[in-house]
Amino acid sequence: MAAVRDPLSQFRLDGRVAIVTGASAGLGARFARVLDGAGARVVLAARRVDRLAALADELTDAHAVACDLGEPGAPTALVEATLERYGRIDVVVNNAGVQYSAPALDVPMDEFRRVVTVNLEAPFELAREAARSMIGQGTGGSIVNIASIWGMAGIGVIRDAGYAASKGGVINLTRQLAAEWARKGVRVNAIAPAWFLSEMTADSMFSDESSVAWMQRSTPMGRTGEEHELDGALLFLASDASSYVTGVTLPVDGGWTAV
Repeated sequence: MAAVRDPLSQFRLDGRVAIVTGASAGLGARFARVLDGAGARVVLAARRVDRLAALADELTDAHAVACDLGEPGAPTALVEATLERYGRIDVVVNNAGVQYSAPALDVPMDEFRRVVTVNLEAPFELAREAARSMIGQGTGGSIVNIASIWGMAGIGVIRDAGYAASKGGVINLTRQLAAEWARKGVRVNAIAPAWFLSEMTADSMFSDESSVAWMQRSTPMGRTGEEHELDGALLFLASDASSYVTGVTLPVDGGWTAV
């Protein structure tokens, strides 16, 4: 039997082009740095131009595209900008997301629609247009959707019906696109984080000590997650290390979904 000389090489992304949405801060900026560290050229997409520019300057080969994915046609324009800059797309990380935290009885329909538009409709449009390019270039690619454990179960103590509905949609969208595109060489998977402190969650579920204490008590590992604990899942699903994996939602949750 031949020796396995360099098993870590399959995690490399040298020469590949990756799009990361919501890249100006938090988990999105972290994901961009991880892909850059693995050798990818990274397209950074978000609304805040100054933060995108600063991150682009930090990375090896990055291009910032200011866009609001809640606007009609913005995901398609992002794909076009990527192709104009780099001529190909190999990886998409659908990370951008918004919340509207309130009891379901108090959620205005325009806010519910806004959350669903950014969290579900925009990822579909971006995945669709990127997959069109991946298939056309003949090499396929990997789409990684950032879902949530909120899409896997109802969590009554944390109230955000739009977010839960949109992330549940992302999980089943992941399965559907994986099934449709598997023979075209495009893999579609998702990561479902549990309780991670980020710019978005700092003002909601991490905003008071009782919520944090509940999250810690309800998690078998007894703590919330740290940003770096998502690095391995992202790199696995984005790279050839997961070449026979598609349609999967990988919880990174300290055992929360195990109980």
